Amino acid sequence: MMRSYLSPLAFLLILCVSSSAAQTRPPFACDPRDATTKNMLFCRKSLPAADRVKDLLGRLTLKEKVGMLVDNAAAVPRLGIKGYEWWSEALHGVSNVGPGTKFGGAFPGATSFPQVITTAASFNESLWEQIGRVVSDEARAMYNGGAGGLTYWSPNVNILRDPRWGRGQETPGEDPILAGKYAASYIRGLQGTDGDRLKVAACCKHYTAYDLDNWNGVDRFHFNARVSKQDMEDTFDVPFKSCVMEGNVASVMCSYNQVNGIPTCADPNLLRNTIRNEWRLNGYIVSDCDSVGVFYTNQHYTSTPEEAVADAIKAGLDLDCGPFLADHTEEAIRRGKLNEADVDNALVNTVTVQMRLGMFDGEPSSQPFGQLGPRDVCTPANQQLALEAARQGIVLLKNSGPTLPLSTRRHHTVAVIGPNSDATVTMIGNYAGIACAYTSPLQGIGRYAKTIHQQGCVDVACTGDQLFKAAIDSASQADATVLIMGLDQSIEAEFNDRAGLLLPGRQQELVSKVSLASKGPTVLVLMSGGPVDVSFAKNDPRIAAILWAGYPGQAGGAAIADVLFGTTNPGKLPMTWYPQDYLNKMPMTSMAMRSDPSKGYPGRTYRFYKGPVVYPFGHGMSYTRFSQTIANGPTVVSIPLHGHRNTTTLSSNDVRVNHAKCDRLSLTLHVDVKNEGPLDGTHTMLVFSTPPAGHWAPHKQLVAFQKVHVPVGSVQQVTVNIHVCKYLSIVDKSGIRRIPIGEHGIHVGDIRHSVSLQASALGVIKS
Repeated sequence: MMRSYLSPLAFLLILCVSSSAAQTRPPFACDPRDATTKNMLFCRKSLPAADRVKDLLGRLTLKEKVGMLVDNAAAVPRLGIKGYEWWSEALHGVSNVGPGTKFGGAFPGATSFPQVITTAASFNESLWEQIGRVVSDEARAMYNGGAGGLTYWSPNVNILRDPRWGRGQETPGEDPILAGKYAASYIRGLQGTDGDRLKVAACCKHYTAYDLDNWNGVDRFHFNARVSKQDMEDTFDVPFKSCVMEGNVASVMCSYNQVNGIPTCADPNLLRNTIRNEWRLNGYIVSDCDSVGVFYTNQHYTSTPEEAVADAIKAGLDLDCGPFLADHTEEAIRRGKLNEADVDNALVNTVTVQMRLGMFDGEPSSQPFGQLGPRDVCTPANQQLALEAARQGIVLLKNSGPTLPLSTRRHHTVAVIGPNSDATVTMIGNYAGIACAYTSPLQGIGRYAKTIHQQGCVDVACTGDQLFKAAIDSASQADATVLIMGLDQSIEAEFNDRAGLLLPGRQQELVSKVSLASKGPTVLVLMSGGPVDVSFAKNDPRIAAILWAGYPGQAGGAAIADVLFGTTNPGKLPMTWYPQDYLNKMPMTSMAMRSDPSKGYPGRTYRFYKGPVVYPFGHGMSYTRFSQTIANGPTVVSIPLHGHRNTTTLSSNDVRVNHAKCDRLSLTLHVDVKNEGPLDGTHTMLVFSTPPAGHWAPHKQLVAFQKVHVPVGSVQQVTVNIHVCKYLSIVDKSGIRRIPIGEHGIHVGDIRHSVSLQASALGVIKS
């Protein structure tokens, strides 16, 4: 889709003219000036939400109820209820994807943060929550001004299972615990922490095992993901469970695909049994757009539309993005496939969320967040946070010499080359809105040095070499050369999975020829969501440094320049970078995470793949040197048991998690981080575990991470708490989570700390 942006001056002029338009939205319902409804129970804020919802549903006709089962929910004028569009998006800023949000007038743009894969590279939970708070401030401001909704179908917490996936950029990466922690943090920022009250309602998507869009003739509308119970429990379900149980998310979206032969939006085991009953979702379940129609029309899962409606609603679906339920639910009830009570059950979940948002509390301006308006969107502080997020998410992959940081004293002129060298819209990735303003890489570098700019390639496809000569000439004249290459949405996007992992077209040729001609050091900067096989550059001594910038958001160019010139310390990769030939052994349709040597199947992600990589998960260099030592930590942890008979003995090799007393069972490490380098810096500490040997387990598993700022020469002690049942357990082939008894390794950098887990009637920790 086409996107535009405004100059800072134009934006400020519009803001000044329109600031008086902050509260233009009339009440959604329960207008205190409406004598017809003001005494109805559903309008009484003092009553419990359950009582209010029951009263409202009791007043609705079947036709009115059915009109509320879809994203474009119909108005009920006789009860003073306006129509409502449920579909809005806020993946990394308020987006104009989805009809619920409209830019223009008082709201010409919103802060566009880095794409999620980039922000995940910060490994910074407080940053993720802070971004969520800013996004929800801007979302509430737009709602108050009549330009947006309050239900945002974000975040995307699917696992980046395959490096070719076009939507990998939207996710927090390949590790399920990282994805879960990202989700819970961002959701807290979006929804607020005021008990049951919601600032905006977030939604975790796409449940579940959805990570293929359109590959080799297979698309998401027809794909049947065959997933083992083991992989479901220890990979695909982990971030969604975290969304619901730790983030208290208000919604979960089911996906287009089937899982083991059943459409996810028609599977009662997934929706009603798992999300609603086991995880205790306090909210609603929504379909991906037209999913119910897809499993009827494309997958031919049911014989009639009415059967499709009945299967979806009975499975636990509450809201349909699309018209299918509105078109066919009344007939499904008439044919006896469905009861009106089933519809009521769905509406209880959606209307309760609207109650928690304050949509039935009358005048918006008198409610919490009711005074937010245009002045609260694109503020200097919000835009500064977008810059800081980009700085923390850029990753330094290679730094020979070291070459970086560049010096303003030595590098007076910099050749800035490449199809992404002056990028703007490319930097915000997909599911974005209209940015407040942009700083391109060329502009950012221009703040530090004189620039010589050449595009090198017409676009990222780079099919010709007609611009090569000018690029090569500019590199030969400059004190340093920065090549800004990579991908964009024409290469990887929704419904556009990649065919391979190499740089597109003749980009590699351009990089190599420019590096040969460069007078000064050559630095390669990559924009991409998924990993890129740049083995040629990694192994080429003429290419002194490599940065991965992901899609760094509206301030991406400034952040890239700040990292190049050493103003800030970069992050770490949230995914494995595989070589191109990895794909030869790995059809995208194969869902198995674990390797199978007998079939030549190498496995997926750092947890299960042991083959060669370009760069591993968690890789990221620093401009200073940090050393880590474990000051103290337990050597033995005893697992207290519930005392189930005939299920666990003290001599077993493992303990079922549901047989252990898990609530406060954690081990605590104190890690000293010392800055032994020449610069102050922020260190990203990743903690992994390795379980006792066994074929169920991952090779290793991320169990904790923290950011710590350490001045030169000083030491900071970091406390790490590792929940034993959550993070030191593994999953057997039947999908049962177990705690292995025996010696576990806790790895912090190159240090290994051993801790022995022992089953016991009493929990004892020995240091």
